[in-house]
Amino acid sequence: MSRLTHVVSGPYAPPAPARELTAVSADGARLHVEMHGPVDDPAAPTVVLAHGWTCSTAFWAAQIRLLAADHRVIAYDQRGHGRSPASPACSTRALADDLEAVLAATLAPGEKAVIAGHSMGGMTVMAASAREAFREHAAAVLLCSTGSSRLVARSTVVPLRAGRLRTWLTRHVLGSRAPLGPVTPLARRVLKYGTMGPGSAPHMVEACARIVHACPRTVRHAWSQVLARLDLDHGVRELRVPAAVVVGTADRLTPPVHARALAAALPRCTSLTELPGLGHMTPVEAPDVVTEAIRELVATHLVAARATDVRDTSGQADAGRPHAGNADTADGDVRDAVQNAHARGAEGRQRADGAQAAGAQIKEGA
Repeated sequence: MSRLTHVVSGPYAPPAPARELTAVSADGARLHVEMHGPVDDPAAPTVVLAHGWTCSTAFWAAQIRLLAADHRVIAYDQRGHGRSPASPACSTRALADDLEAVLAATLAPGEKAVIAGHSMGGMTVMAASAREAFREHAAAVLLCSTGSSRLVARSTVVPLRAGRLRTWLTRHVLGSRAPLGPVTPLARRVLKYGTMGPGSAPHMVEACARIVHACPRTVRHAWSQVLARLDLDHGVRELRVPAAVVVGTADRLTPPVHARALAAALPRCTSLTELPGLGHMTPVEAPDVVTEAIRELVATHLVAARATDVRDTSGQADAGRPHAGNADTADGDVRDAVQNAHARGAEGRQRADGAQAAGAQIKEGA
């Protein structure tokens, strides 16, 4: 199990969950799950967050803080990460099993959610895309800084021309068994170079470094081998729900070529957003943009869909009676639901701007 190390103040300090529980995966692996926001309000839209390689629920701190005011936010630790114990079974099938277990443990039958995955979390979504349980619960997805195949060959972490030598070196660098050790100034510089944009603020680098360094080296190595062999192109084609794609143009781990390939292959890609100068850690580097992308998916594919269901139900109940007025009212409800969701998104952007301004004042090492 990972050491629980993260910043304790500022916009990237993980908020306390409203509820914690354990989901049990198909092979018995136990997964730490956190629920934030109005967890007992059935009217609150639900968002599920899946983090990436070497991270934990703490990685989503900014999104949780911004969304929890009016969303049920579910975040879980991938096996071996955060508070989820390590497991010898590391595979894309295990990733899909684990997401299924989390959805089953936190959502009612048929209940829909927007699912956001960063890096290996996005790969988790692709791995689960064809499963009936995933399709039962997924209203839309966000694929953030991720790819479906050829991760090592396309990585630019090693500053050489693409080819066999770069691929060989990249595989050994990313698959190293060496311990990362304490978070030192040198460690921050290395992590910033490999995973973040050149303009990333010190408090962002600090937050990411503490999370990544907390991941045990055995877990880091085991999952690096899975990522090196990754081939989920078929999972992209099976991902039939609306999907938004976000990537930083300076991402060295999953460069924009991956995002563009995803956007081209997805059956229902709603948008491709390339963030100039940002690296791989986009939810930390651009918390307002990523949060707004989630809110947009919620407003368009979850809130509006619920209002449409209410309209359809109302129409069925009034069958055989004049109901033109009811239809107009229901259409207005749909518009109001979407407009209200967008208004909350604007408030979220304002809060994000304030959080970033405050975070910029935090000294390195906070």
